[in-house]
Amino acid sequence: MSSATLRERSVRVRGQDIFFTEAGDGPPVVLLHGGGPGATGMSNYARNIDVLAETHRVLVPDLPGYGRSGKHIDQRDPFGSLAGAVGGLLDAVGVDRAHVVGNSYGGAAALRLAMDRPEKVDRLILMGPGGIGTTRALPTKGLNALLAYYGGAGPSRDKLERFIRCHLVRDGASVPDELIELRYQASIDPEVVANPPLRRPSGSRALRTLWRMDLTRGSRLANVTHPTLVIWGAADQVNRPGGGQLLVDAMPDCDLYLVANTGHWVQWERADLFNALALRFLGAAS
Repeated sequence: MSSATLRERSVRVRGQDIFFTEAGDGPPVVLLHGGGPGATGMSNYARNIDVLAETHRVLVPDLPGYGRSGKHIDQRDPFGSLAGAVGGLLDAVGVDRAHVVGNSYGGAAALRLAMDRPEKVDRLILMGPGGIGTTRALPTKGLNALLAYYGGAGPSRDKLERFIRCHLVRDGASVPDELIELRYQASIDPEVVANPPLRRPSGSRALRTLWRMDLTRGSRLANVTHPTLVIWGAADQVNRPGGGQLLVDAMPDCDLYLVANTGHWVQWERADLFNALALRFLGAAS
């Protein structure tokens, strides 16, 4: 857990509360967590906040649908809904422009924010972001496990542990039991169980939603001119590492760092490397 001085509060954005934790001072950087069951900002970035807060004002929200934030997400356009909430959070706390760091679901939200409100974003760091080429191939085993968590017999600690240890990181034994228990308890919040934030699109609008969630369609990525660093675990079992090259090919100012022997959760599994890369990249903006 972070040893930095933490400040917690909520702001009202689009009719619901967005909870966030803040640490440090300096240029603002927002850390957006992934969409796995029970995810929160603090649990996803516990190994990064202290280091980043030494030189930056770090804002760590619980995205809508997770943790202590409100539970509404527009399922017709999930990434756009999340991006709108993050942009609204920055407006509410008076941040004109911030670096945005996003893992997985949060990476897709970061990209949509850069597309929808480019003036709010300075630099981007994306770790195994979602929404990259999702209409080009079948879902991975890891993504299927994530999307199936609330299906069948419903959520369970065993199901969550298998997802984290077998799909989220390469070395499952490195994840402490306490973290799994923390995430399990968050995942069974009755509001979340009744309305899971990340689900397989269904119904008459399913195809349209899937198409909208593929951020590589069309030419919008070519308009994301923000300096971008993509960090992708070479052993990622949730989002395919090949997505990194898709971003490099589509975006005009995008660097790619492929991390050997590392899974989906690079910022946790390879924290020292991630922190060094992030500080160097964000420091280039000063």
